[in-house]
Amino acid sequence: MRVALFQPEIAQNVGAILRLGACLGVPVDIIEPCGFVWDMKRIRRAGLDYTELAQVTRHMSWSSYLAERPPGRLLLLTTAGETPHMDFPFRPDDVLLLGRESAGAPPTVHDVADARLRVPMRSGVRSLNLAMTAALVLGEALRQTGGFPAKER
Repeated sequence: MRVALFQPEIAQNVGAILRLGACLGVPVDIIEPCGFVWDMKRIRRAGLDYTELAQVTRHMSWSSYLAERPPGRLLLLTTAGETPHMDFPFRPDDVLLLGRESAGAPPTVHDVADARLRVPMRSGVRSLNLAMTAALVLGEALRQTGGFPAKER
């Protein structure tokens, strides 16, 4: 299981997702360009010292990400998704892809996604925070696949 961020715009969201990945043992891919200057000081603001434990790979473009990514289905998390995330059968090698905070993912990203998933929300609201969406869907995916880290004693 992996989390990939397509051109993220908010350093604090990236920090929170790096912390999520570090705590759950899930690698995070950053697909650039980012909407902020990549500065660990800004990212650590939300990620704290967990960012040092994160397995993060930066990709300079969408095309370089596609050329370098490991095998597995690409699952786009989008408010335009057809399938609620809890109704989707996840696999251990899935990649959860999240688009930009302001505009989501462009059609070129939608076109290569193996599935488009959504978090059900009440009507009249636009979307959840990017890090919250990642946590909700990753939690369900890890639950289904038995992928949560073993408890250490």
